[in-house]
Amino acid sequence: MAIPPLVAPGPELSSEQKARYARHILLPDVGVEGQRRLSNARVLVVGAGGLGSPALMYLAAAGVGTIGVVDDDVVDASNLQRQVVHGVADVGRPKTESAAETVAAINPLVTVVRHDVRLTSDNAMEILADYDVVLDGADNFPTRYLVNDACVMLGLPHVWGSIYRFDGQVSVWFAGYGPCYRCVFPDPPPPDAVPSCATGGVLGVLCAAVGSVQVAEAVKLVVGRGEPLVGRLLVHDALRQTWDALTVRADPDCPVCGQSPTVTSLVDYEQLCGLRGPATVGTADDAVGGPADPTAPVGEVSATELADLLARRERGEVHFELVDVREPGERDIVSIPGARAVHLDRFRSGEADSELVPGIPVIVHCKSGARSAEAARLLARGGRAGVANLSGGVLAWVRDVDPTQPTY
Repeated sequence: MAIPPLVAPGPELSSEQKARYARHILLPDVGVEGQRRLSNARVLVVGAGGLGSPALMYLAAAGVGTIGVVDDDVVDASNLQRQVVHGVADVGRPKTESAAETVAAINPLVTVVRHDVRLTSDNAMEILADYDVVLDGADNFPTRYLVNDACVMLGLPHVWGSIYRFDGQVSVWFAGYGPCYRCVFPDPPPPDAVPSCATGGVLGVLCAAVGSVQVAEAVKLVVGRGEPLVGRLLVHDALRQTWDALTVRADPDCPVCGQSPTVTSLVDYEQLCGLRGPATVGTADDAVGGPADPTAPVGEVSATELADLLARRERGEVHFELVDVREPGERDIVSIPGARAVHLDRFRSGEADSELVPGIPVIVHCKSGARSAEAARLLARGGRAGVANLSGGVLAWVRDVDPTQPTY
């Protein structure tokens, strides 16, 4: 489906611009006019991570006049395997700062606008309204649904990408011309039903493959050439090295872009995705002797409290099991001494309780606390007494107890 150019041509190109963008100008479907549109375009990249990295670099190289980047994170050593917009010297720096510096080194003729914030329902409309196209490189479902809904309400095209392990997906969601993200994915999956790259891993170069397709789609939308991926979902399998295109259609009953929309303003997307609930914080004593009430929320222990409990267990003063519900590869990177591995799937199937020592309390942990909270709830509902979750998971353990261990 052809879509008219999103952006009007900007001023005449300077001699410097003509020299820099000569290979674009030679393309009949871009030419001088298309390059002027690119120079006048404003593209927002959500996330300066795996997908945002190649996207930012190629948008800059293409001569997109204004590139916005929204991210509230800092560069971590584990990012460098795939987030090529950052380097070793950038570890600890804000990602937007590192990305802006790299973009400027690639093309000083473009302007970078930094949004050093987490995109939320409170700021999304204001931030997105200043751009022509939104390129979504988010790695979590609340942000994906937030970006989609804001784009629909603002009438913006939404170039979406997703990666996991060796698989990638790309599409252009553009209500009015085709489906939005909610038309194809109406409901978010249950929390932790779909592992993230942080827990399941990702082939680093897959980010470049998917991110470059996203940029190609953004360029096509700006200059109004070719057939954007509106109404098509591109699926990439890097192991088989295949690309497949699936037809997707707008849902007339979509709550956001349908004929009678019910979602007309941004909502709480953490709650929508089942990630926000009542917070409960237990003490170390609660963790090793609470009642077996299946309806009660499980308690939590901090990393420092767990360290104290482990020391007391070593002295024979308390008895409890410490259980790690993560993937084997995660445990290979970092682990808490004395933890026993029981995968989350064993809790979901109901087999985990029979594998644990009967009659003693259990503290469960994962990377950041979400998966282990599910495991703890399942144990408590099964009647197990004294179940607690490690607040913040191994990330908190490394931060507060053992900073010599790596994070991921």
